Amino acid sequence: MADIIQLLPDHVANQIAAGEVVQRPASVVKELLENAIDAAADHIQLIIKDAGKTLVQVVDNGTGMSTTDARISFERHATSKIRVAEDLFHLHTKGFRGEALASIAAIAQVEMTTRREEDEVATRIKIEGSDFIDQDVVAAPVGTSVLVKNLFYNIPARRNFLKSDNVELRHIIDEFHRVALAHPAIRFDLFSNGSELFKLPSSNIRQRIVNILGGKTNEKLVPVEEETEVVHVKGFVGKPEFARKTRGEQFFFVNDRFVKNSYLHHAVTAAFEGLLKDKTHPSYFLFLEIDPESIDINIHPTKTEVKFDDEHSLYAILRSAIKHSLGQFNVAPVLDFDRDANLDTPYDYRSQQANMPAIEVDADFNPFREESAQSGSRAGRESYRSTSKSSGSWESLYVGAKNPDDFATIELESEEVSGQLFDEKEISSQNTVTYQLNRKYIVSTIKSGMVIIDQHRAHQRILYEEFLKNMTLKKGISQQLLFPLELNLSSTELSLLNELKESLENTGFAFSASGSDRLQVTGIPANVGESEAGMVLEQLLSDFQNEIPDAAYSQADKLAKTLCKTLAVRSGEPMNDAEQQSLVNNLFATKEPSVTPFNRPTFITMTVEEIDKKFI
Repeated sequence: MADIIQLLPDHVANQIAAGEVVQRPASVVKELLENAIDAAADHIQLIIKDAGKTLVQVVDNGTGMSTTDARISFERHATSKIRVAEDLFHLHTKGFRGEALASIAAIAQVEMTTRREEDEVATRIKIEGSDFIDQDVVAAPVGTSVLVKNLFYNIPARRNFLKSDNVELRHIIDEFHRVALAHPAIRFDLFSNGSELFKLPSSNIRQRIVNILGGKTNEKLVPVEEETEVVHVKGFVGKPEFARKTRGEQFFFVNDRFVKNSYLHHAVTAAFEGLLKDKTHPSYFLFLEIDPESIDINIHPTKTEVKFDDEHSLYAILRSAIKHSLGQFNVAPVLDFDRDANLDTPYDYRSQQANMPAIEVDADFNPFREESAQSGSRAGRESYRSTSKSSGSWESLYVGAKNPDDFATIELESEEVSGQLFDEKEISSQNTVTYQLNRKYIVSTIKSGMVIIDQHRAHQRILYEEFLKNMTLKKGISQQLLFPLELNLSSTELSLLNELKESLENTGFAFSASGSDRLQVTGIPANVGESEAGMVLEQLLSDFQNEIPDAAYSQADKLAKTLCKTLAVRSGEPMNDAEQQSLVNNLFATKEPSVTPFNRPTFITMTVEEIDKKFI
């Protein structure tokens, strides 16, 4: 029998490695930015086109490479970071495996231009699909420029799996943020399709956070710092009142490398125990400096997962450091039974003596004594006159109204109850009896037996078709806000909201711009409460950033699904008889009453025969 095991060709092995390292354009961005940082650059430019599908270019002013190094850098496992296996436990750089450039060159058209300071000319190398195309000598500044064109051009199946441009751009910006936050001393620029998205100057950590997430972020941050023999923790956490419904602004950095660790995340949430509202998540930007020998980052191709030698100590230190910061800055309540904050002396008055108040008492004053000319002092008479005068002020309101019938024509303003789940005109006058079971299901009778309706799912279907109809016909009803709602958004969120602005206005929202990182909501749909508007828009941005639902749906459809999911009546909310009847009638008036917009059943039926069988 012939031998069947053979070595894979280099180009096939490179494509397999690329499948682990390069999952989308954001993976290329991450690898190239980290290479630029390892090259000691202090100014890095990222240029992308069509969300990285057509072009990803990173330009840095680092040390550059010689001609030989530039050529070898595209070989598999070619690296300048390690020499022996023991070096894996003394890593202070980003890349060390030597797979990035080889993997990228296997699935794209790559052009590299690099020059060292001691060289007079630069070297330009072109590679397509692991095949060496050309090498030239060109004029270029000191540093390196890497162009990655037409990603996955030779693997169409992988290209088809890429999401829409908005989603891929979101992933690129996320990677850009992670790298920029970890290195505030480096200048970063990001350009997309010719437009400048970010221009981050060299700064400290706090200023870098503010430059990325907006000016209002500064007031939300609480500094955290703790230095021990195990770890040095520094960074910031967000104040509990600014916690969000989504997990957007959560960053862990270990030795200036972004990582994901659910165990450490639990330590942060444990520190916020009792301070957060239900189903909200805190923001944090935490930097951990640990001895490289006590961690292992060589367990995942993207190096975002790490293992620690002593996770329990890290958990305790991180939790206590955050709790200490929240208490130190009076964010968390202080457990001190002998201290009354109302009695604290302000700083300006600590060195001053207290002045005793002067009190004057009229010993002859008696409010129950009637005025007489013969008794009482002048002070007492004056006090009584003032009292009599004040009482006469309200008595004068009823002058000329001695007859009780005079009040028959007075009309009092009725106290109108607003914000009902269903309008009165929607409530049917039918005599069908409904019953709410466990504050979750609506039970109603039908000819063949009974129907059990999930109130949350049924309301989703009703709202979905209503929003979709309003966006299609552009007839959304809006209620104007007396006091506009101001939203503080990052530049990415603001650009995304501008894309959805027309569809949102068709549902009833109204906006007015109020700054580069702020947006005012001046009107909301009629069936959206004022207190819910901010939550709805926050959930909407989160869903669109993460492409929920799938990209195959239209923008209006995705928008309607997010709105109905957020605004539908929840399980556990009580509903009166009129609201139950309205829900049943509106559900069966929709086009697809049997399923939700997410293809889940809204109701089940039980016939009399099925009920009879239960008693056999």
